[in-house]
Amino acid sequence: MDAFAEGAAPQAPRRAEVPEPRTAPAGGGAPPATVPAARHGGKGRAFTGVAAAAVTTVLAVVVAGQVADGRAEGESRAQAAGGALPPAAQAVPSSAPSAVPLTYAQKMGRLYPLGATLKGSGEFDTVPGSAKAPGKGPKMTYRVDVEQGLGLDGALFADAVQRTLNDDRSWAHGGQRTFERVSTGKPDFVITLASPGTTAEWCAKSGLDTTEDNVSCDSAATERVMINAYRWAQGSVTYGDAKIHAYRQMLINHEVGHRLGHGHVTCQKDGAIAPVMQQQTKFLDHDGIHCLPNAWPYPKS
Repeated sequence: MDAFAEGAAPQAPRRAEVPEPRTAPAGGGAPPATVPAARHGGKGRAFTGVAAAAVTTVLAVVVAGQVADGRAEGESRAQAAGGALPPAAQAVPSSAPSAVPLTYAQKMGRLYPLGATLKGSGEFDTVPGSAKAPGKGPKMTYRVDVEQGLGLDGALFADAVQRTLNDDRSWAHGGQRTFERVSTGKPDFVITLASPGTTAEWCAKSGLDTTEDNVSCDSAATERVMINAYRWAQGSVTYGDAKIHAYRQMLINHEVGHRLGHGHVTCQKDGAIAPVMQQQTKFLDHDGIHCLPNAWPYPKS
């Protein structure tokens, strides 16, 4: 793996439908008083009209009351059964909660889709902006480039590089140095996230073959420290899915370690942690010795 090979109210009834004098009105009430025959002339008709109007009024009140009672009863039943009220009964419409953005740690703890044999365009975009060096030691500047079309979060990658390198467990340990990300000018090196195919091309410029184990490298003859996007997205068997965050930190520290002049080493005691400069993408065990995964140059800090 390296340079050294790493989201309506009811209508009133019509007059023609006024009940006969001895018919009880709706609702079971007493029948109206007997209406005199039509021989009474105008007075009889007027009296009949008054009675009809009274009956109509009673009917309207009864019907309206039944409608209201039915609606209230239906709402009570719906509420008792846990059902939703009709729209008119809902004072305030509910709204779906907004999505909560993932934290840095949550993003770093996820795997992302990317093919092991992907060959990208070879064209790079520089992640915009900058990140000031937080330490007081000698400053090293770097730029972050991401190959176009990978579908990966370039800003997350850049954030990971800055956080990792300036951690006291990393190469900034004890004020030895501090790292600053820039997007303009000429930096000390360019840490580059690229497809496996493009990574292989740039590593070959420094005489390194990354194709056999699909690893990363420090292309020392160029300005680029190459991070294989397949490994960044999918991790390795040696670390497993659960430790993808730590694996990504190891990738950054290992390849930048080469840029700083460090070569490969291995752990020398069974059960000891692997040095960050061990080729941990490829192996943790060697010569009967079992090494534990480790992402940091100074893990006990």
